[in-house]
Amino acid sequence: MEIIIYLIPVALFLGGAGLAAFIWSVNSGQYEDLDGASYRILEDEDKPL
Repeated sequence: MEIIIYLIPVALFLGGAGLAAFIWSVNSGQYEDLDGASYRILEDEDKPL
């Protein structure tokens, strides 16, 4: 039962780190263009020889 004293702060820290990473990714524009990658894969940028 003593391990719970260590596990609760570790879980709270990891949850906070995940939340901070999510907020950073939203603020830096990672989710701005969700459809762009799916259309870029269809474009052929190689020029024929």
